Amino acid sequence: MPASPKGQIRGVLFDWDGTLLNSYRADSSAYLAMFRQMGIPWTLDDLALHYSPNWYRVYRAAKLPRARWDDADRAWRKQYATYRPKLMPGVRRVLRQLRARHKLGVVTSGDRDRVVRQLRLFELTDLFASHVCSGDTRNSKPHPAPLRLALRQMSLDPSACVYVGDSPEDLEMARRAGVRAIAVLGPFPTEARLRAANPDLLLNSITDLPAALRRF
Repeated sequence: MPASPKGQIRGVLFDWDGTLLNSYRADSSAYLAMFRQMGIPWTLDDLALHYSPNWYRVYRAAKLPRARWDDADRAWRKQYATYRPKLMPGVRRVLRQLRARHKLGVVTSGDRDRVVRQLRLFELTDLFASHVCSGDTRNSKPHPAPLRLALRQMSLDPSACVYVGDSPEDLEMARRAGVRAIAVLGPFPTEARLRAANPDLLLNSITDLPAALRRF
């Protein structure tokens, strides 16, 4: 992966769910409970096959009628709220290390109220110069608009930044925004598709990120 023109990476931006937050159990349980309520007999295998951070893609794959999407959203949120996801191992230490050398941002498809609440809960809010969430732009991931908004808020050039995520949609968004794409293996069932998407760099753990960035 080539370095920026001055040989420095100024900005490191992250996906939230599955990259910094281990929310797979909460997310998948909420999906399955919601689908049962909607009368759709999906299993974990079905969810793994069709999983996307854009939940409307999941709804379409499950053939959930558009008229029921709002009800599905409410059912998902109600079930998710019964869980308390934890940070991925080592995240707090990694973010503090990186914050000393780079500007940090979060770009996520997650609901703003939830993500902001979780950032406060884990006392991470002040580490990030920007956090762009679902609804902050007209177009959602993998469209580059959310990442471009964060870059504007942080006054950063795309060529001097990396985006770290755990899904192919993360990589696509990064590339379309002109940002180098780093994939990290996480709890969500995306490994095979991540590898097939040929990220600029593939990490086994978020704890590998500081050393990887120091090589540039």
